[in-house]
Amino acid sequence: MRLSSDISAVITGAASGLGEATARALAAQGVKVAVFDMNAERGEQVAGEIGGVFCSVDVTSDEGVAAGFAKARAAHGQERILVNCAGIAIGQKTVGRAKDSGEIRPHDLAAFERVIRINLIGSFRCAALAAAGMMTAPPLEDGERGLIVSTASVAAQDGQIGQAAYSASKGGVMAMTLPIARDLMGEGIRVNTILPGIMMTPMMASMPQNVQDALAAAIPFPKRLGRGDEYASLVLEMCRNVYLNGESIRLDGGIRMGPR
Repeated sequence: MRLSSDISAVITGAASGLGEATARALAAQGVKVAVFDMNAERGEQVAGEIGGVFCSVDVTSDEGVAAGFAKARAAHGQERILVNCAGIAIGQKTVGRAKDSGEIRPHDLAAFERVIRINLIGSFRCAALAAAGMMTAPPLEDGERGLIVSTASVAAQDGQIGQAAYSASKGGVMAMTLPIARDLMGEGIRVNTILPGIMMTPMMASMPQNVQDALAAAIPFPKRLGRGDEYASLVLEMCRNVYLNGESIRLDGGIRMGPR
């Protein structure tokens, strides 16, 4: 896909972190970008700075997502690119003991379900609605109509202690990549997933410097945290390289996560 002002994109979770970096990188190529996020103040700011449109979207809501796509398409036309970056992370063991009393406590199922609803079902909801729209678009070179990129995590393969919910959600994102690509292969819509490692996101930036340094030291090379522009660079390559389809790619500096 040749990135230009003739192409429009929808990025979920684009008010911060990897989503923001991707929105800015695509806009720098001339692409018209719709910023999907729940943070209206920050989302409006990012959209304004890149000449895009902000859509207040909760990816767990059928109505909210549909309204977001409707607003984005009214402003920019049918999107050719969807990048799913909206997500949350929690840490909780399958069964734990209270530090004060030693009481045995199973994982909070409501919290588990919320992670699945946002990370996995939210990604699928957006992918399905984007694909339905892309199917109406005229084909480009090689018969391509669009690209869907989702965000999993190295936790999909190397889940650590306390990451059952997060790993399940991201493992699901990775696992559905190939079947969705196969579902859409006759329509000229490609589907790929990125598995980021330890990235410098706003959540990571809020951690103490010594914690950040310890995490960076565990990465084989380069010994630093990943950057948003590196994630965005891989998205751009996925856009441009039409032969890249049905693939899940780790972006992690070679790290393999230990138990904790």
